[in-house]
Amino acid sequence: MARANHGAVVTLVLLAPLIGLMATPAEAQHCSATSTGNVPLTDLGIGTYNGFMGGLYPNGSNARPAAHETAGLNIADTIQPLDAAGQIDTLNGRIGFVSIGMSLTNQEFEVFEYASAADPLRDPHITTVNGAQDGHSAFQWADPNHVSWSVLASAVESRGLTAAQVQVAWIKQTVRGSDVGGWSAYPPFPEPALLFQTKLRELIQLLKDRYPNIRIAYLSSRIYGQYAISTNYPEPIAYEEAFGVRWLIEQQMAGDPALRFTGPDAEAPYLAWGPYLWADGLGSDGVVGGVPGRSDGLEYSCADFTSDGLHPSEAGRQKVADQLLHFLQTDTTSRRWYLASDTGEPPPPPPPGGGAAHYVELDGTNDVVLVADHDSLSFTTGSQDRPLTFELWIRPDSMAGKHNLVSKWLDGPNQEYRFYISSNTLRLDLRDPSAQATVSAYVTASQAGLA
Repeated sequence: MARANHGAVVTLVLLAPLIGLMATPAEAQHCSATSTGNVPLTDLGIGTYNGFMGGLYPNGSNARPAAHETAGLNIADTIQPLDAAGQIDTLNGRIGFVSIGMSLTNQEFEVFEYASAADPLRDPHITTVNGAQDGHSAFQWADPNHVSWSVLASAVESRGLTAAQVQVAWIKQTVRGSDVGGWSAYPPFPEPALLFQTKLRELIQLLKDRYPNIRIAYLSSRIYGQYAISTNYPEPIAYEEAFGVRWLIEQQMAGDPALRFTGPDAEAPYLAWGPYLWADGLGSDGVVGGVPGRSDGLEYSCADFTSDGLHPSEAGRQKVADQLLHFLQTDTTSRRWYLASDTGEPPPPPPPGGGAAHYVELDGTNDVVLVADHDSLSFTTGSQDRPLTFELWIRPDSMAGKHNLVSKWLDGPNQEYRFYISSNTLRLDLRDPSAQATVSAYVTASQAGLA
């Protein structure tokens, strides 16, 4: 084992959302509304919802039809770094990538921007612009005179871009109750989805007018909405708006001249689904980590939302940001402009935390995971001190008693550190055997809300 450190510098990271130190699900509205019973479009397939077939694309499929796929690949190949005048400049040019939407989009894209900026796979020519704005629904964006467009223009300029350099958009929109005279006046399906489709169509055309080099717009629909208080955003509206997105894309594929995306007189960018974000809450069992709200493991708990049950919490924003980042890294069209180098290799699997379970379950008796010793697991190589960070995702069945989490603390003199639960306390002990000195840091945390 590497020698213990003398005077080590330690950063102790206690991630509040992981150990229940932040707001618990009980503080949100309607936290018992863990499922609507509706089937995500990606799982519905050739099944139907009120007579309308599932799938993101025609015939219950989640894959782009061959002709639209080919067209998308051809369009993606035209996305190149551009200078301020819109001319190709592979050295200093930029690829402008903007978000368009309302408050949820704004919050989610903000988190995505941090993740994408740190992504080593991302093409360095990309400049992201968060153009989504609180309270600005598809109705506002469909108005050519609405302030949404001038705010977006200012955001583009503030990032050092011109309109000519904006080439890709992520659009996640909605219709608000106030847009239609209140939810009580909202007509039954499919009228709301058709109305949403119309407003998205108008928005898309305005986007092309203002940003003539826009090539592709990836569209997403809402996340789960059943936790929201009824006056804000009840289901099944969040679920049903996905049909409006799909019908708009199908309208372009059917050859609507107002959505033409090729040629000098193009009226719109190429349209395709971005990440489909909706899942049926926690699924049929209403249990975190149990039967999920979607077959790929994605689920939404009340902890993924703020106290209004509508806007995503830090955990919910990260969940959406992760899905968007993974989509851009793996989609056949987006990887051609997003990745610094597209090797043509199969897309990597989605990262842990995208909804699928990635964990080790220990019974608290004799189970242990042993890792071979390495200098990186110590405060020092024997000649130089260095910081060491401890980060854990844990879901203990009990905070009572004593439970070792991670340690380099054997019997005898070989004691360096241990992170453990002790009688409702999270505790980190650091040991310098040569000096017979120990220092501890601890925080008391209830188990309530750890799920």
